Amino acid sequence: MRRRQHLALAAAAKSHAALLKSGASSPTPWNQLLTAYSGSGSGLAAARRVFDEILRPDAASWNSLLAAHVAAGAHRDAWRLLRAMHARGLAASSFTLGSALRSAAATRRPELGAQLQSFAVRCGLADNVFSASALLDVYAKCGRLSDARRVFDGMPVRNTVSWNALIAGYADSQKPAEAMDLFLEMQRVGLVPDDGTFAALLATIEGPRWFSLMQQLHGKIVKYGSALGLVVLNAAITAYSQCGALADSRKIFDGIESRDLISWNSILGAYAYHGMNSEAMRFFVRMMRRVESSLTCIALQVSQGRSIHSLVIKIGLEGVTHVCNAMVAMYTRFTEYCMMEDAYKCFNSLVFKDAVSWNSMLTGYSHHGLSSDALRFFRCMRAENIRTDEFALSAALRSCSDLAVLQLGRQVHSLVIQSGFASNDFVSSSLIFMYSKCGMLGDARKSFEEADKGSSVPWNSMMFGYAQHGQAQTVTDLFNEMLDLEVPLDHVTFVALITACSHGGLVDEGSEILNTMETRYKIPLRMEHYACGVDLYGRAGQLDKAKELIESMPFQPDAMVWMTLLGACRIHGNMELASDVASHLFVAEPRQHSTYVLLSSMYSGLGMWSDRATVQKIMKNRGLSKVPGWSWIEVKNEVHSFNADDRSHPRMDEIFDMLRMLLQVAQRLCSSGDEEILVTISSDT
Repeated sequence: MRRRQHLALAAAAKSHAALLKSGASSPTPWNQLLTAYSGSGSGLAAARRVFDEILRPDAASWNSLLAAHVAAGAHRDAWRLLRAMHARGLAASSFTLGSALRSAAATRRPELGAQLQSFAVRCGLADNVFSASALLDVYAKCGRLSDARRVFDGMPVRNTVSWNALIAGYADSQKPAEAMDLFLEMQRVGLVPDDGTFAALLATIEGPRWFSLMQQLHGKIVKYGSALGLVVLNAAITAYSQCGALADSRKIFDGIESRDLISWNSILGAYAYHGMNSEAMRFFVRMMRRVESSLTCIALQVSQGRSIHSLVIKIGLEGVTHVCNAMVAMYTRFTEYCMMEDAYKCFNSLVFKDAVSWNSMLTGYSHHGLSSDALRFFRCMRAENIRTDEFALSAALRSCSDLAVLQLGRQVHSLVIQSGFASNDFVSSSLIFMYSKCGMLGDARKSFEEADKGSSVPWNSMMFGYAQHGQAQTVTDLFNEMLDLEVPLDHVTFVALITACSHGGLVDEGSEILNTMETRYKIPLRMEHYACGVDLYGRAGQLDKAKELIESMPFQPDAMVWMTLLGACRIHGNMELASDVASHLFVAEPRQHSTYVLLSSMYSGLGMWSDRATVQKIMKNRGLSKVPGWSWIEVKNEVHSFNADDRSHPRMDEIFDMLRMLLQVAQRLCSSGDEEILVTISSDT
């Protein structure tokens, strides 16, 4: 799928370049390009860019843009666009109406469907088969089956889409008898059912009493087999299982010549549904040999992953290397939950641990920000003489970056040189990042110069390093050098550029980059670019511009964007805007403690104690507490960590004695007038 989208995008980009070069003024080829971009997976931004480049957009141009919005799920923007089209007299076509109705169906808005139905009647489109089918689909998906049937009965001409929409409506509403009657009527009028017809019908099968109906459907599937795809056969496996006919599920599975992952998942689910865990596990092992990382693919939820893990234990395969490696990979790739304890249990159960086992654990620790654990694990790998590849080295360097442990980072660098991975894109990028985080920009630059600079990866890392140290001009110089050498640019390049402008106070320059990324460099704006833009304006105190930028986004802003604006509100003391921003964050990330802490701090700073108490009460009621910040320092190859009110360090008494001495020296200097020094130390020291 991704490969097809990539090829489609490449073809669209080639056509785009040709059109720009030719200066074509006719909207037709531009409309075709707009449609191609919409279906290539490149997103809505590319389609909008093409629309803006059309000299005289016609009705087809507007319709293509509307369809792109609906396909991308930008329904509110699609409805605004529809109103704009209506104001221009362009909304009265079956294509426009079809897109609008698809949007209403996707958002389950029957009232919008009713308005569009009235519009269709006024425009003389009520009898159009495409518009009527789309309207029927809206009512069916919203559960308004009487309205759906009324539209269906009033259609002078019906196609397969019309019949499927109503059949699916009955199926979704748990009315299998009505769905089956409609299916039989469909055949009587001479229409051939397709994948959508059978998929809807098979979804209604549940329980032994539907076995006879399932057999009838199976006979029809065999009859129309050449016209049907794999989707129907996969659905039939599940349907037979749910009506108690597991042997029939197996027959269908065995008869499929080219099985996909869903075929395997369906038969696995069938055996698990009937409690036949051993058989399910045997199928799972077969699948493991055929489909790379199949376990990770099918265990999309934590509960599913643990269910499969229980099967692994029950069948006695917990110590088998290739099975447990897949389990480790599965647990380490869950992003919403840190499942490293479960991953370690799988790892620890291995009889023989290979390089994949060790590397999966190491990258998991690093990926979840457990940097100390990652580095301890890396030391164990070295002690066990496990071969360290580019993934292990990159993970170790990332953990050194997170902890800013320079000496250990240098040791890993020596391993990189010994292992021959110094020119690897990701290893060299990790080296640059590590030295930059440790404040050693000179060493970071040396690593950059030694890297293979054919891709944007090392360039981006070096730009980020300079950006974090406020060297915006050096970042701009690197970017210009990339352009001169024709190094391919990507979205990360522009994150680094805007970050540099933000840290360097270059508001105009950063704003120019935001406004020209898509038109000049053909890089669509992503969420992280908008977050950087908000930070750019926020640091400069231009909070109104930051808010306007968020409102102009073509997609819903995430918590990162809102948190960036909230931080700017705190710096500049804008309590009114902060309250508004916090309300968005409470919806987007209700369990993120930082929002409550930041808002509480602002209220206390302004003396608004009752508001502060309200925020803290909400925080307490939701079971949240402030996570203490940690500081650490590396002394003689040993990392010392501290947090607020921490008394666990073995040399705590010496540290506090030194702090008291520093306080006394500072007080003497202040009283003598030699130098103004402000030292704030907790009273309990």
